Amino acid sequence: MSMRTKPPFRADHVGSLLRPAALKLARERRAKGEIDAGELKAVEDREIERVIRRQEDVGLQSITDGEFHRSWWHLDFLWGLDGVEKHIMDSGVAFAAVTTRNEGVKVTGKLGSAKHPMIEHFKFVAAHTKRMPKITIPAPSAIYGRPMRAPIDKAVYPQMDAFFDDLGQACKKAVRGFADAGCRYLQLDEVFIAMLCDPKYRQQMKDRGDDPETLGALYADLINTAMSDIPSDMTITMHMCRGNYKSTYMGAGGYEAVQEILFNKIKVHGFFMEYDSDRAGGFEPLRLLPKDKTVVLGLVTSKSGRLESKDEIKRRIEQAAKFVSLDQLCLSPQCGFASTEEGNVLAEDEQWAKLRMIVELAKEVWG
Repeated sequence: MSMRTKPPFRADHVGSLLRPAALKLARERRAKGEIDAGELKAVEDREIERVIRRQEDVGLQSITDGEFHRSWWHLDFLWGLDGVEKHIMDSGVAFAAVTTRNEGVKVTGKLGSAKHPMIEHFKFVAAHTKRMPKITIPAPSAIYGRPMRAPIDKAVYPQMDAFFDDLGQACKKAVRGFADAGCRYLQLDEVFIAMLCDPKYRQQMKDRGDDPETLGALYADLINTAMSDIPSDMTITMHMCRGNYKSTYMGAGGYEAVQEILFNKIKVHGFFMEYDSDRAGGFEPLRLLPKDKTVVLGLVTSKSGRLESKDEIKRRIEQAAKFVSLDQLCLSPQCGFASTEEGNVLAEDEQWAKLRMIVELAKEVWG
């Protein structure tokens, strides 16, 4: 075994990072009309350059912009698709201990992606690091999987089959756009396949008129479509999460409910799997991992500042290695540190301590 020279890396991370105070202040001032869009972008760019250096300093090989241009892990990307507009909902999404802001999406036209604005976000990172620049975007299910269904104009999409066909093609064009800009490491953030592991969520989907038994396969097909036009040297990984908002969560349940879809149907090259608490179940589903794929174990929580002991994490890696080869495993936090601009409840120093420990542990475990 050895350290990996291509993604995912032995020590990796999901992507989002805590927003620094200067960036939060600039966003507040922009919302009040005190600065213009150009002034906000200047602050974003400056803070992104700084956070790129911090990632390099702790030893990470994959480098992101921390999602500093975004307010949400998913909505900003969706708002950048053709045919999608911002929607203010009656209420936010209920998590275990808090409710999110009430922003969402509505589909008012034919879905497409002529040139997604986030391609420029990737280019900025690539221009400011010599390591592997990584972009994170939501998996296609993000537009459909929230418990309250997004409004879809029936005049545009009287039949949902056409909606899903266009959604897959729009994501395919967006992914190809990143590839054409030089991206060779792209991560699809997939919440709503993982949420199918939660019986309460499955009932919510039934209550709104969907069949949870068919949604997993549908989402898998959309992912496969989205990555069907990538160059041979591009790596696509999929991060799975049961919700991450202000250090709380949306769902719970082991991967058994979706293990066949994950490992036998979806064609991504690797999986970032949440494993920081018993909400994610055991490692047994890893038995089904194909020999040519990698799992990045999310054993270090991003939801609190407590620094796990190295021995504790090593024991967990050993437990996982009973079900899949150690050579197919890597290590990361279970999720990003700031899936939304509010961020999780920990300090920036605690965030960097966790990432530094992950790099150190990877060297100790894999050499």
